[in-house]
Amino acid sequence: MKLDQPALIRMIQSASSTYFQKAIACKRLSMIGTAEAVPALAALLGDEKLGHYARFGLEPMPEPAVDVALRDALGKLKGMLLQGVINSLGVRRDAGAVAALGGLMGNSDVGVARAAAAALGAISGPEAAKLLTAGLGRASAQLLPVMARAALVCADRLPEVHHRTAVDMYKALAANNMPKPVILAARQRIMAEGI
Repeated sequence: MKLDQPALIRMIQSASSTYFQKAIACKRLSMIGTAEAVPALAALLGDEKLGHYARFGLEPMPEPAVDVALRDALGKLKGMLLQGVINSLGVRRDAGAVAALGGLMGNSDVGVARAAAAALGAISGPEAAKLLTAGLGRASAQLLPVMARAALVCADRLPEVHHRTAVDMYKALAANNMPKPVILAARQRIMAEGI
């Protein structure tokens, strides 16, 4: 039996639905969901068992309301659930989340800080580049490898109009205190630029 969106939303919201039914509803909404499904899925983001399924349902939706819901969840979640939402913002490349993610790079939970850095790399853009470059100088030994890789991804994704920023990032990433694979990749890009 195929369920339409209203039925799937009711299934998610019903106290009598099983965990399995709710998980299947989230999965189905990833394919057919619209803005109307966003509040129901967003309500599950803090659920230890269903948070992942809710994000799976939200990520592919081409709805601005998804980005708003994920950004809103940043201030409400902790630990793995927060890391998951941060990852989803990175997957969606939500430029509206850049400032909040920059703040989360300083989180005392190293997993959250790493996720924030990786998401900034995925989102890219001049503001993300600025935050990642600034973060490289103060990153802990635990955070530096992830932040350096994120900065490399960010630089690679910068549009041509921000070429100078990308080159400056590559130069910073070629420094001897960076992780060896990042140094090699940055130097390769510098050589390709003929700098």
